[in-house]
Amino acid sequence: MTTMTAEATAEAVGLDAVTKTYGAVRALDGVTWTFRRGGFTAVMGPSGSGKSTFLHCASGLDRTSGGTVRIGGVDIGGLSEAKRTRLRRERIGFVFQAFNLIPSMDVEQNITLPLRLGGAEPDPARLEEIVRRVGLADRLRHRPSELSGGQQQRAALARALITRPEVVFADEPTGALDPRTARDVLRMLREAVDLTGQTVVLVTHDPMAAVWADSVLFLSRGRIVDELASPTASAVLSRWETL
Repeated sequence: MTTMTAEATAEAVGLDAVTKTYGAVRALDGVTWTFRRGGFTAVMGPSGSGKSTFLHCASGLDRTSGGTVRIGGVDIGGLSEAKRTRLRRERIGFVFQAFNLIPSMDVEQNITLPLRLGGAEPDPARLEEIVRRVGLADRLRHRPSELSGGQQQRAALARALITRPEVVFADEPTGALDPRTARDVLRMLREAVDLTGQTVVLVTHDPMAAVWADSVLFLSRGRIVDELASPTASAVLSRWETL
């Protein structure tokens, strides 16, 4: 009993025999994997390998066609849409390449949106901490159109972190950023793991982004085909070229 409890506690996200089909297309083909708490995992694969589908199913954004997904030990397959939405809002943070900020809201309103949707008031100390970490203290009253791409992604990252989520899913978050800004965003994701013990799952096509992770999962044709621990850019690129 003690061992099972320890294993459950160590698991942030668990997938068992997960499939996802779109008509005749099998985007995920029996994927089984466990993301441990406090880990940083990059997910890579060629176009059409199932990376985004993998993220959407693992995070509860999309329902699987078969298999089981657990988040924090909770089997999300049987949850109603309302309960799935609440679980995502309270326990998961999302960062996307397109930022997905609300144009009519200023930076502070965008950052605190997940809290207000859940009926909670932002903790001023927590907001100050997050804003400081992402370097937007002097931009809180600006709207997204008044920010650079890097600043918009920082705001999106702050929004993902404000609820203290157990897991942060990031889908190509550096794809539209210059190298220096991309490095800053990756550093902040790394800090979320190292400083606060959160779990990060990063989908990326960039070997230089993947090296920030503890390990890299490689997908091909909807299946996990390899894992690379303690990745280096050369090792990631070498494995990528064989997919």
